[in-house]
Amino acid sequence: MTTELSIIIPVRNEEEIINKTIDNLVKKLEDNKIDYEIIVVNDHSTDKTKQVMLSLCEKNNKVKVIDNQLSVGFGYAVKFGLDNFNGDFVVIYMGDDSDDPEDVVKYYYKLKEGYDCVFGSRFIKGAKVVGYPLVKLIFNRLGNWFIKILFGIKYNDVSNAFKAYRREVIESVKPLISNYFNITVEIPLKAIVRGYRYAIVPINWYGRTSGVSKYKLKELQKKYLFSIFYVWLEKILLKDEIVKKR
Repeated sequence: MTTELSIIIPVRNEEEIINKTIDNLVKKLEDNKIDYEIIVVNDHSTDKTKQVMLSLCEKNNKVKVIDNQLSVGFGYAVKFGLDNFNGDFVVIYMGDDSDDPEDVVKYYYKLKEGYDCVFGSRFIKGAKVVGYPLVKLIFNRLGNWFIKILFGIKYNDVSNAFKAYRREVIESVKPLISNYFNITVEIPLKAIVRGYRYAIVPINWYGRTSGVSKYKLKELQKKYLFSIFYVWLEKILLKDEIVKKR
């Protein structure tokens, strides 16, 4: 059974915050009368995240929890979710309550306008960022500046996971080779390289209020560079083939 909007939320050990994340999201979607499903991908949690989610599923049949059948890792969980959604549109959303559910509604209406992808930016006029760690912010800005120069694009927040796509875009960018947080750059860059039409909108980001971040900056630097250069080489070497597919 298909639905209009699928929201994929990869989670690992988020028992303290996932309830609030889902409740806020559901309220906003239902206030706007959006046909939705929420798919929480349990990424091998060792706490009570799954039990909390199962309780939520009992109250709302539009909320589903599935266990990541691949290896542990944010990218693996995202890929598993992208193989198991039913919507015409899909949003990748964080389980730590850092994303603003109002922005999901914003994404939805942009897709309804005909865009293939909607990319949020936390660093343009109209955006709001609260509690972003300084060191992480510096590396974020440098990394996104590098991506802008390498790909010749104006979008300045490629590494943010929170984005929206039409189903056909997701099918076009497969297979995905990134297994960790570097998947956040692989998907949008592949969509851009393939010529899909995208909108950029200001979004809000709020630092987590509980739990522990799974983001390990030092461990991920090489992985990000691998994904960035992989797509860049794809752009250079497979340009004619990509154009034909579109």
